[in-house]
Amino acid sequence: MFRILTVAWALGLIASGFAPYDRGTWLMEVLPAIIAWPILFATRQRFRFTDLAYALIMVHGLILMAGGAWTYARVPFGFWIEDAFGLSRNPYDKIGHFAQGFVPAIIARELLVRVFRIGSGRLVAFLAVSICLAISAAYELVEWGAALALGQGADEFLGTQGDPWDTQSDMLMALIGALAVLLLWPLHDRAMQRVKGG
Repeated sequence: MFRILTVAWALGLIASGFAPYDRGTWLMEVLPAIIAWPILFATRQRFRFTDLAYALIMVHGLILMAGGAWTYARVPFGFWIEDAFGLSRNPYDKIGHFAQGFVPAIIARELLVRVFRIGSGRLVAFLAVSICLAISAAYELVEWGAALALGQGADEFLGTQGDPWDTQSDMLMALIGALAVLLLWPLHDRAMQRVKGG
Protein backbone atom coordinates (compact mmCIF):
# COMPACT_ATOMS: atom_id res chain seq x y z
CA MET A 1 0.00 0.00 0.00
CA PHE A 2 2.92 2.35 0.66
CA ARG A 3 3.94 2.07 -3.01
CA ILE A 4 0.43 3.00 -4.13
CA LEU A 5 0.51 5.98 -1.75
CA THR A 6 3.88 7.04 -3.20
CA VAL A 7 2.66 6.87 -6.80
CA ALA A 8 -0.64 8.62 -5.99
CA TRP A 9 1.10 11.42 -4.12
CA ALA A 10 3.74 11.86 -6.83
CA LEU A 11 1.02 12.17 -9.48
CA GLY A 12 -1.03 14.42 -7.18
CA LEU A 13 1.89 16.75 -6.55
CA ILE A 14 2.71 16.96 -10.25
CA ALA A 15 -0.91 17.59 -11.26
CA SER A 16 -1.65 20.07 -8.48
CA GLY A 17 1.67 21.86 -8.83
CA PHE A 18 1.58 22.24 -12.61
CA ALA A 19 -0.41 25.49 -12.64
CA PRO A 20 -1.88 26.16 -9.19
CA TYR A 21 -4.09 29.15 -8.54
CA ASP A 22 -1.43 30.58 -6.20
CA ARG A 23 2.03 29.00 -5.96
CA GLY A 24 2.67 30.09 -2.35
CA THR A 25 -0.68 28.74 -1.19
CA TRP A 26 -0.04 25.49 -3.05
CA LEU A 27 3.26 25.03 -1.22
CA MET A 28 1.74 25.74 2.19
CA GLU A 29 -1.15 23.35 1.54
CA VAL A 30 0.92 20.42 0.25
CA LEU A 31 3.75 20.86 2.76
CA PRO A 32 2.28 18.34 5.25
CA ALA A 33 2.40 15.62 2.56
CA ILE A 34 5.91 16.66 1.52
CA ILE A 35 7.01 16.36 5.16
CA ALA A 36 5.08 13.15 5.85
CA TRP A 37 6.35 11.07 2.93
CA PRO A 38 10.05 10.95 3.96
CA ILE A 39 9.00 10.08 7.52
CA LEU A 40 6.75 7.26 6.29
CA PHE A 41 9.52 6.07 3.97
CA ALA A 42 12.22 6.13 6.66
CA THR A 43 10.12 4.29 9.23
CA ARG A 44 8.35 1.75 6.99
CA GLN A 45 10.78 -1.10 7.82
CA ARG A 46 10.63 -0.60 11.59
CA PHE A 47 6.94 0.17 11.76
CA ARG A 48 4.58 -0.68 8.94
CA PHE A 49 1.16 0.91 9.29
CA THR A 50 -1.92 -1.07 8.34
CA ASP A 51 -3.12 -0.83 4.76
CA LEU A 52 -6.18 0.98 6.14
CA ALA A 53 -3.96 3.68 7.67
CA TYR A 54 -1.86 4.03 4.52
CA ALA A 55 -5.00 4.30 2.37
CA LEU A 56 -6.45 7.03 4.59
CA ILE A 57 -3.12 8.89 4.71
CA MET A 58 -3.06 8.73 0.90
CA VAL A 59 -6.58 10.17 0.60
CA HIS A 60 -5.78 12.93 3.10
CA GLY A 61 -2.71 13.92 1.09
CA LEU A 62 -4.77 14.08 -2.10
CA ILE A 63 -7.34 16.29 -0.33
CA LEU A 64 -4.50 18.66 0.58
CA MET A 65 -3.17 18.65 -2.97
CA ALA A 66 -6.56 19.52 -4.47
CA GLY A 67 -6.88 22.34 -1.95
CA GLY A 68 -3.43 23.53 -2.90
CA ALA A 69 -4.13 23.45 -6.63
CA TRP A 70 -7.31 25.55 -6.57
CA THR A 71 -7.21 26.93 -2.97
CA TYR A 72 -9.84 25.48 -0.67
CA ALA A 73 -12.39 28.16 -1.50
CA ARG A 74 -12.23 27.29 -5.23
CA VAL A 75 -12.11 23.48 -5.40
CA PRO A 76 -14.74 22.45 -7.99
CA PHE A 77 -16.01 19.52 -5.91
CA GLY A 78 -16.74 22.01 -3.11
CA PHE A 79 -18.80 24.16 -5.47
CA TRP A 80 -20.79 21.07 -6.45
CA ILE A 81 -21.54 20.38 -2.76
CA GLU A 82 -22.39 24.06 -2.22
CA ASP A 83 -24.90 23.99 -5.09
CA ALA A 84 -26.34 20.56 -4.25
CA PHE A 85 -27.09 21.48 -0.63
CA GLY A 86 -27.77 25.20 -1.06
CA LEU A 87 -24.85 26.25 1.13
CA SER A 88 -23.60 29.81 1.43
CA ARG A 89 -19.95 28.93 0.79
CA ASN A 90 -17.65 26.31 -0.69
CA PRO A 91 -17.32 23.68 2.08
CA TYR A 92 -14.25 21.87 0.71
CA ASP A 93 -12.06 23.15 3.56
CA LYS A 94 -14.43 21.42 6.00
CA ILE A 95 -13.75 18.12 4.21
CA GLY A 96 -10.06 18.80 4.76
CA HIS A 97 -10.56 19.50 8.45
CA PHE A 98 -12.74 16.40 8.86
CA ALA A 99 -9.83 14.42 7.38
CA GLN A 100 -7.49 16.31 9.72
CA GLY A 101 -9.35 14.65 12.58
CA PHE A 102 -10.21 11.31 10.99
CA VAL A 103 -6.81 10.31 9.60
CA PRO A 104 -4.64 11.35 12.57
CA ALA A 105 -7.11 9.51 14.83
CA ILE A 106 -6.40 6.26 12.97
CA ILE A 107 -2.66 6.95 13.09
CA ALA A 108 -2.75 7.85 16.80
CA ARG A 109 -4.87 4.81 17.64
CA GLU A 110 -2.51 2.53 15.75
CA LEU A 111 0.55 3.94 17.49
CA LEU A 112 -1.10 3.85 20.92
CA VAL A 113 -2.20 0.24 20.51
CA ARG A 114 0.77 -1.23 18.63
CA VAL A 115 3.72 0.82 19.89
CA PHE A 116 2.69 2.05 23.34
CA ARG A 117 0.55 -1.06 24.00
CA ILE A 118 -2.16 0.88 25.81
CA GLY A 119 -4.94 -1.41 24.63
CA SER A 120 -7.91 -0.49 22.49
CA GLY A 121 -10.44 0.77 25.03
CA ARG A 122 -11.68 4.09 26.33
CA LEU A 123 -8.24 5.45 27.18
CA VAL A 124 -7.08 4.98 23.60
CA ALA A 125 -10.23 6.69 22.32
CA PHE A 126 -9.73 9.63 24.68
CA LEU A 127 -6.04 9.98 23.80
CA ALA A 128 -6.61 9.65 20.05
CA VAL A 129 -9.32 12.32 20.06
CA SER A 130 -7.20 14.58 22.28
CA ILE A 131 -4.21 14.19 19.96
CA CYS A 132 -6.38 15.12 16.98
CA LEU A 133 -7.72 18.21 18.71
CA ALA A 134 -4.17 19.22 19.62
CA ILE A 135 -3.11 18.80 15.98
CA SER A 136 -6.12 20.82 14.82
CA ALA A 137 -5.41 23.62 17.29
CA ALA A 138 -1.73 23.65 16.30
CA TYR A 139 -2.73 23.91 12.63
CA GLU A 140 -5.02 26.85 13.41
CA LEU A 141 -2.09 28.53 15.20
CA VAL A 142 0.05 27.97 12.08
CA GLU A 143 -2.70 29.59 9.98
CA TRP A 144 -2.83 32.51 12.41
CA GLY A 145 0.97 32.87 12.21
CA ALA A 146 0.76 32.84 8.42
CA ALA A 147 -1.92 35.54 8.53
CA LEU A 148 0.27 37.71 10.74
CA ALA A 149 3.39 37.13 8.65
CA LEU A 150 1.79 37.44 5.21
CA GLY A 151 -1.03 39.90 5.86
CA GLN A 152 -3.48 39.92 2.95
CA GLY A 153 -1.33 37.35 1.17
CA ALA A 154 -2.58 34.72 3.63
CA ASP A 155 -6.24 35.01 2.57
CA GLU A 156 -6.02 32.14 0.07
CA PHE A 157 -4.26 29.91 2.62
CA LEU A 158 -6.74 30.71 5.37
CA GLY A 159 -9.77 30.19 3.14
CA THR A 160 -12.16 31.72 5.71
CA GLN A 161 -14.48 33.03 2.98
CA GLY A 162 -15.66 35.78 5.31
CA ASP A 163 -16.69 33.39 8.11
CA PRO A 164 -15.72 34.90 11.51
CA TRP A 165 -16.14 31.45 13.12
CA ASP A 166 -14.02 29.58 10.58
CA THR A 167 -11.36 28.59 13.12
CA GLN A 168 -13.89 27.16 15.53
CA SER A 169 -15.83 25.29 12.84
CA ASP A 170 -12.55 23.90 11.47
CA MET A 171 -11.75 22.46 14.90
CA LEU A 172 -15.30 21.13 15.24
CA MET A 173 -14.94 19.28 11.92
CA ALA A 174 -11.64 17.78 13.12
CA LEU A 175 -13.38 16.65 16.33
CA ILE A 176 -16.23 15.07 14.34
CA GLY A 177 -13.66 13.34 12.14
CA ALA A 178 -11.78 12.01 15.16
CA LEU A 179 -14.99 10.73 16.74
CA ALA A 180 -16.06 9.11 13.46
CA VAL A 181 -13.07 6.78 13.76
CA LEU A 182 -14.97 4.99 16.53
CA LEU A 183 -17.15 3.52 13.76
CA LEU A 184 -14.06 1.95 12.16
CA TRP A 185 -12.71 0.29 15.30
CA PRO A 186 -13.73 -3.29 14.38
CA LEU A 187 -12.25 -2.91 10.89
CA HIS A 188 -9.13 -1.24 12.27
CA ASP A 189 -8.68 -3.95 14.93
CA ARG A 190 -8.79 -6.63 12.23
CA ALA A 191 -6.30 -4.69 10.11
CA MET A 192 -3.91 -4.38 13.08
CA GLN A 193 -4.25 -8.11 13.80
CA ARG A 194 -3.26 -8.89 10.20
CA VAL A 195 -0.15 -6.71 10.49
CA LYS A 196 0.84 -8.36 13.77
CA GLY A 197 0.25 -11.80 12.33
CA GLY A 198 1.97 -11.02 9.02
